[in-house]
This record gives sequence, structure tokens and C-alpha cells, in this order.
Amino acid sequence: MEPNFRKFTTSGGKLVLGGKSAESNEELVSQVIANEIVLHTAAPGSPFCNIKAKKEDVLKKDIYETAVFCAAYSQDWRDNKKDVRVNVFLGSDIHKDKDMKTGMFGVKKAKTVIAKKKDIEKCRN
Repeated sequence: MEPNFRKFTTSGGKLVLGGKSAESNEELVSQVIANEIVLHTAAPGSPFCNIKAKKEDVLKKDIYETAVFCAAYSQDWRDNKKDVRVNVFLGSDIHKDKDMKTGMFGVKKAKTVIAKKKDIEKCRN
């Protein structure tokens, strides 16, 4: 695992990696497996977060905890200090076009989770 990723373990025991910069987001996405879950805020400016487990082994609680973690390190949270919309998708849904900047990716389909302000505040403390 790369040392330049943020890391945490969900209450369900799943390892989560999060990018720290555009460059580490590139590295993070490059190691994602097709069947793994990835999260990113709906607004630009957040880490990509990867749950290192097959999607069928991931619980809704793992996804929500990862959404809160993702939101806590986002520009949306930094600038607004309110609930944050986080997109959830599979590694197989990520694509990179040659004209996209470093750290930027496209996503074919995503679901949205709302990370609640009270939970984000707890995450950063």
C-alpha cells in the first residue's frame, strides 16, 4: 500500500484508502479492482476513497462510514460545513479520457449517499 494515502478501517473491518492530492488520487484509482467500491463527493475537490473488499462483502454501514470519511476531507465540507453529497460507484464504472487533468476521472453511473454534518464533525475530531 502507498504511504501517501489516508487510511482507516470501518467498524465492519474493511480497509479504506483515500487520496491526499490529485497525484495520489491518480495512484489510488490505478490500483482499484473492478469489483471494489469507490467514493468521491458530488462536488469537485475531494479524495477518491476505495473500500478494499469485493462489493458483495461490503455493508451499507461500511459505505456510509467511508462517505463520511470522504466528505470530511473535501472542499465542499471545508467551505460549507453542512451535509455533503457523496457519489458511490464501482471501479469498473471509472474512466479516464486523455484530456482530463491529473486526479480527474469520469464515472458512468453512481448512487448518492448524504454524509451528515454531525457525523463529519465526529470524523475529524
